[in-house]
Amino acid sequence: MKVRRKLFLAMTFFIACLILVFCLITQLVVRESLNAVVDSARGGEVDRLAGQFVRYYDNNRQSWEGVQQLDDALSRSITGTPASFLLVSPQDQILFQKGEEAVPLIKRLGIRQPMERNGKTIAVIYYYDSEVAALSKLRIGLPISILFLLIPSAVLFIGISLGVAWWLSQRFTAPLRQLIAAIDRMGRGEFGVQAAISTRDEYGQVAQAFNEMSRLIQSLEEHRRNLVADVAHELRTPITIIRGKLDLVQQSSRRVEPESLLPLQDELIRLTRLVDDLHLLSLAEAKKLPMDREATDLPKLLNRVVERVSHDFDQKRIRIHVTEEGGISLAYVDPNRMAQVFLNLIVNAVRHTPTEGLITITIREEATGQGDSGYVRIDIADTGPGMDPNHLPYLFDRFYRTDQAQVQSNGGMGLGLAIAKGIVTAHDGTIHVESELGQGTVFIVRLPIS
Repeated sequence: MKVRRKLFLAMTFFIACLILVFCLITQLVVRESLNAVVDSARGGEVDRLAGQFVRYYDNNRQSWEGVQQLDDALSRSITGTPASFLLVSPQDQILFQKGEEAVPLIKRLGIRQPMERNGKTIAVIYYYDSEVAALSKLRIGLPISILFLLIPSAVLFIGISLGVAWWLSQRFTAPLRQLIAAIDRMGRGEFGVQAAISTRDEYGQVAQAFNEMSRLIQSLEEHRRNLVADVAHELRTPITIIRGKLDLVQQSSRRVEPESLLPLQDELIRLTRLVDDLHLLSLAEAKKLPMDREATDLPKLLNRVVERVSHDFDQKRIRIHVTEEGGISLAYVDPNRMAQVFLNLIVNAVRHTPTEGLITITIREEATGQGDSGYVRIDIADTGPGMDPNHLPYLFDRFYRTDQAQVQSNGGMGLGLAIAKGIVTAHDGTIHVESELGQGTVFIVRLPIS
């Protein structure tokens, strides 16, 4: 059953129950009010009559025998409007009757009052006169008249309410129907589809969450397609070279010299590196990268990495400064993994820093302001040409290159920064880049102290 129909039926049931309760309460209030009016009209006289009958019953050894002798005494006690009354036993036998009115009329329109002794009904007295009869007729007829008025009013109100309920159910479920249509389109492969946001309530929040999810799925699908295309492209070049060399060897009748196989070995090394990097990146993104964490002195680790690339510094006459600010220099990380990250970042800085340029590495503590131990921040800044801001959001994507020709000539595959981000994220840290054209580039790595 659809939500629209469930909502409509629920509102219909609620409205019907509400009207039924209203009618019952109205009938009860009106009936009880009229009963109170009737009883109050002759309540004093009925109480006097009942008192005389009870005294007789007590004085006559709790027996109604000879109760007819009270006729004269009761006649003297009742003055004014002519009245008729009955005394009836619990078995509905008439014990005493006075007046000219018929017994059924007295019982139907008269005031009924039971008389009790020790919790047991000993008799019932009925009192009737013209005023009581008029009020009793009003008590009987008025609830019936009100009921006849309530029934068409209730039908009209139910009709209007059902129309409003149907309109509300349609209106409340309209955003949901739009969302379902968008979900169906996305299920058919139309990634990135957006649902209309027509309200700001929970439906609007759900639609907004769906739109964000749809955009994310579209982005992931684009990344997947780009990844397949990039991997195919990276594999195509070495495979083509290897296949061409092998075809040449097969077609040639000359003896194969060992040095002629060196290009094949280089391409195989490149393929091996590509496969290893993809495997490492997949482990890092799946948070299954094996790590051996220990308390690591980051300045010493960075100095070792700098020594490994000192030859590149010397060739380009680049100056490098490693600066430690504050007393915190230890972080609980895997030194080998982080050495790989810092080596990648420093090599990139060397590659893009001009001759006689400067690379600055700064290590300092950065508090979070939330009472925990904070982070160690490592800034690796160069004096290179910088990057276009349009490149920054995609810099850590797989196979992304800011300068395709230059990077390919240097042997890069566009996986280094993606691997670096995966390793830093696996350490519960963060990495991002800040750069402006002509102002150089700064890579900022934050690692938790503990």
